[in-house]
Amino acid sequence: MTVADYMTTEVVRVEIPGNRDDVLKILKRTGISGVPVLKEGKLVGIITRKDLLRKSDETQLGLLMARDPVTVSPDASIQEAARLLVDHNVRRLPVVEGATLVGLISVADLIHALAQMRIKEEIKDQYISQTYALWEETPLPLVARIMEISGFEAIPILDAESRLQGIISERDLIRHSSIEDMVEISDFSNGTDDDEWTWESIRDMHTISYGISRIQLPERPVKSAMITNVISVPVNAEVSECALKMKRGRVDQLPVVNGDKKLVAMLFDRDLITALCRQPFQ
Repeated sequence: MTVADYMTTEVVRVEIPGNRDDVLKILKRTGISGVPVLKEGKLVGIITRKDLLRKSDETQLGLLMARDPVTVSPDASIQEAARLLVDHNVRRLPVVEGATLVGLISVADLIHALAQMRIKEEIKDQYISQTYALWEETPLPLVARIMEISGFEAIPILDAESRLQGIISERDLIRHSSIEDMVEISDFSNGTDDDEWTWESIRDMHTISYGISRIQLPERPVKSAMITNVISVPVNAEVSECALKMKRGRVDQLPVVNGDKKLVAMLFDRDLITALCRQPFQ
């Protein structure tokens, strides 16, 4: 079971110099989480949803992207790919032969592999993560900031009675974002008491207006953007069973519930693929 068996060969990519707005459109249209960046046909970086949300007023791809991404060869085992994804805390690996980009393998691709392997190990011992939830009335801009601070890529949403109502992810934030053009003013006045007609006073009261373009989220509650059709699993669910649910539901995470259907933890795909690291090389 090699990278070549599971990688995507039709890779969406962008070139630099390029336009941030085009990347945003690609991520919105396809639902993918990131794209390789090429310059003169050579891989130079990766740009992700997280980069766009974290640097909302940056437009240059060269400043947005993560440079010199970790890569893998098509002959590598899926276990090796899983280790690289986990160790470097990334969601995708460009697959290269020499200097040529030939594909991309992602966490979702390895979830597909796990779904076929019939691993019976239960998730409760190794794979679930403690989490927290947000109230359904939390404004979207605040949700994005909380995600950035916490490092979580998806957060459960509760109502006022602590019932699970949905999930919000970075994908949902990107889907509801927009580009806003605005004018900002920098005031260089230092509050001098000099005569208003002196050169110093004119200099000290100088202002500069300049245009910026920024990714914005609407001031709406998170319940307007969250996914409400939530797929959950019990604490004793099996690894491959969970992988199959992620694959079929096209989700990156599953809420974990107890016998009373109360939220107790989250199962993230990035944690689930560590099961591959425990499997023997084939």
